[in-house]
Formats: sequence, C-alpha cells, structure tokens
Amino acid sequence: MKFDVALRLTEIVMALAFVQQCAEHLAVGTRSDRLWFGGRAVACVGLLFSIATPFCLVVLCAISLRNLSRFGGPYNGGSDKMSLLILWCVTAAHGLPVRLWQEMALAYLAVQVTLSYLISGQIKIVNPAWRSGQALVDVFAFSAYPVSEQLRRLAQHKSLLLVMSWAVMLFEVLFPLTLLDGTALIIGLGIGASFHLANACLFGLNRFFWIWLAAYPSLIWFQGRLSTILTLQRDAGLFWP
Repeated sequence: MKFDVALRLTEIVMALAFVQQCAEHLAVGTRSDRLWFGGRAVACVGLLFSIATPFCLVVLCAISLRNLSRFGGPYNGGSDKMSLLILWCVTAAHGLPVRLWQEMALAYLAVQVTLSYLISGQIKIVNPAWRSGQALVDVFAFSAYPVSEQLRRLAQHKSLLLVMSWAVMLFEVLFPLTLLDGTALIIGLGIGASFHLANACLFGLNRFFWIWLAAYPSLIWFQGRLSTILTLQRDAGLFWP
C-alpha cells in the first residue's frame, strides 16, 4: 500500500470513528459539549470529503486539547488515547515539510499500534489469573458492562475461557511477528478486527473497534516499507552474508 493511500484511508476511518464519538455527546451531552462536539463533527465531515484537510485537522487537534482539559484526560481510556495518537500522527504527516518526516509520523503510529498489542499481551501473560483463565471468568461473571444474563453464564464454561485466554494472549504477544510477512499481517489484522468486534458485540466497546481499525492502513503501509528496506539491504549484501 502506498503512503498516500494509507494516509487517506486512515483519515477516512478516523473521521467516521470520530463522528460516532460525537453522536454520543450530541445525544446526551451538555449544551456546551454539544457545541464543541458539533464543531468536531463538522470538521470530521470536511476531513471525510477532503475539504480543507489541514484546517480540519488543526481544528480537531484544538478540540482534542479542549476535551482533555474538559474531561481531565482521555476519559474513555485506551480508545481515546488511540484516537489522540492517530489524530496527531495524521496531522504531523500532513504538516511536516519533508516526505521522510511525514513517513516517520505514520511509521510511529504503526509502531505504537504494534506495541499496544504486544504490551497488552505481555501484561496478561505474566498474570496468573489470565494464565489460569480466571480473569476471563471474572470478566463474564462480574462485568460492570450491561451484559445479558445469558452472556454471564459463559463464566461457568471455565475450559472454554481458558482456551480463549491463551488465544488472546498468544495473538497479542505474537502480533509483532506478522510484520515480517504481508500475508501474515493481513491474517493478524483480520484476527485483531474480529477480537475488537467481539468486544464491541459482547461488552459494547464499540469505540475500540472503529479506532483500532483506523490505524490498520498504517500497519499495512509500514510492513510494505519494512519489506522493501530489508530487500534492498539483502541485495546490497547487508546483514546477509
């Protein structure tokens, strides 16, 4: 995937994800929040249709700073942090004057997304509760999310949850290896998207699904760039005897 295509796809999915976030505040927010998130939604529409893209990105960055002050930080946890990361990387990719620096901005996003899976998996795999499957049992049995009683009964299937625990941990820990091969990355992204979709369907964590999906084009571009660099180095006799 070419750099311009990856950047444009990231903008489109990010704008759609932001519009969804805005809709939540427009529906139940205060009058002040409705004005700010209404402005954010307008900037997203501009970004979606490539209308004054640099201006829209600056507006979105300014509103993101206001929201950090208004809510005392990224109030929705990981999804808000990823939203900020993607927004500022895309803005940097547009604003930096040299193509190499622009590529570095998008590469930084790809590396951070990769680390988000790796670190999450590393934290889980050193936790005895995750290794025994008890952590997922507790998630289904005592979830603070408004899940159905039928879903809570999954907590009784401890063997199934043990398998699911290890599947999640292994996927997250091994995800960086998918950068070594284009096909492996596509499969890894498919698994990742399915994982986030399952969380959205089971626990209502829909923000994670859309915003992580927005970062995926950067990974596809980054893997291709990495592959090209490694091939050139191999042909030049570097690293390979």
